[in-house]
Amino acid sequence: MPRERDKPIPQVQAVAFDLDGLLVNTEELYQDVGSELLHRRGKVFDADLLDAMMGRPQQIALQVMIDWHNLNTTVETLAAETKEIFQGLLSTRLQPMPGATDLVQHVEESGRPCGVATSSGPEFAHDVLTRVGLLDQIGFVLTAADVSQGKPHPEIYQLAASRAGVPPEQMLVFEDSATGCAAAVAAGAIVVAVPGGHSRRHAFPGAHFIAESLADPRIAELLSEPAQP
Repeated sequence: MPRERDKPIPQVQAVAFDLDGLLVNTEELYQDVGSELLHRRGKVFDADLLDAMMGRPQQIALQVMIDWHNLNTTVETLAAETKEIFQGLLSTRLQPMPGATDLVQHVEESGRPCGVATSSGPEFAHDVLTRVGLLDQIGFVLTAADVSQGKPHPEIYQLAASRAGVPPEQMLVFEDSATGCAAAVAAGAIVVAVPGGHSRRHAFPGAHFIAESLADPRIAELLSEPAQP
């Protein structure tokens, strides 16, 4: 996998995590949901459509799906079906991504402000974080309900830096998609891309480096210096 050339290690004062496909394996589950939605309509959920939807707020992503296949349906109908299909998958297949639990614990113990910035809605985000036991270790959760512009717009990461009380250039962001990475880079944050599954085919311009997982030893190096009081 191509990597960005390493840059000088900056001082990290706060950390923000994406959620889907980064902390939890819901991006994989979303692909199954999308396949089922389109199977019901005699269509195929291919890789190019997934790229166009990945990392975007649900309302926008589902409209992309409708426009892509010229579906005779509404975003509201697809959203209701998505929720129904997803609930069955969450109870049996939801799990944290490799290294996620240990890294969140490490950030919490370091005393750095730690948050989640996701394109998902608040009910869903709090539900999955609770299910995998991470919610109590996260200082704040920002969702699609907190911003007017979804990723790749930088608004959610600008807000995350403000909530953490640090300038964006002192906030470390972990993202798994090109769309999310673009949002964090545009906000001026330090970005580590952690692609998985489908997003391994993405490019991540502006990322500090591309990690194999959240257990990548270079992440520990970024966090090795204590946060400033």
